[in-house]
Amino acid sequence: MRVLIADDHDLLRDTLVLFLEGQGSFKTSTAADLDQACKLIETEDPFDLILLDLNMPGMNGLAGLKRAMAMRNGQRVALMSGAATRQIAEQALEAGAAGFVPKTLPAKSMINAVKFMAMGEQYAPIDFMTAADPETDHPLAEKLSPRELQVLKGLTEGKSNKEIARDLDITEPTVKLHMKTLYRKLEVANRTQAALAAREAGLF
Repeated sequence: MRVLIADDHDLLRDTLVLFLEGQGSFKTSTAADLDQACKLIETEDPFDLILLDLNMPGMNGLAGLKRAMAMRNGQRVALMSGAATRQIAEQALEAGAAGFVPKTLPAKSMINAVKFMAMGEQYAPIDFMTAADPETDHPLAEKLSPRELQVLKGLTEGKSNKEIARDLDITEPTVKLHMKTLYRKLEVANRTQAALAAREAGLF
């Protein structure tokens, strides 16, 4: 199976390549932005599946997904994201995406999802698609803005400010600003305490 992985996060991209090629049945190509991915779609043999990161350069939201899907008489394209909401995932699937893959998926589940989509099926993790939205269903979440919730989720996943900024397509100083207000609202002193508070409250 031929898979194109397009993501501007080098570590994630390289890890995915290692996992997939280690299976023996995958041949991978990689790109760091949408333009590069589109160039490979045009010039290389057809791919069984194209994985696009929602927040990499050139994507412009779901417009990038639709652009890639329209190439070469239709492509099987799936969306990956570490920060997308269920609503974005639903819109991607409605637009005809091969699937939606959260970056938080365990490696084994990720490989199975890629196989599933490459064989022509549509994939989205049931627990992600049916999870209650914290913005509306959790008392602790009611204190926070949607953006603060996204930053807090990044903290609970052990991400650095730089990674959170990249995932949410905002600057590092903006992340720090959100973290300040987060700490105040959660009545904590640092990122470890904030992550613990979120986990203990069952927010993520």
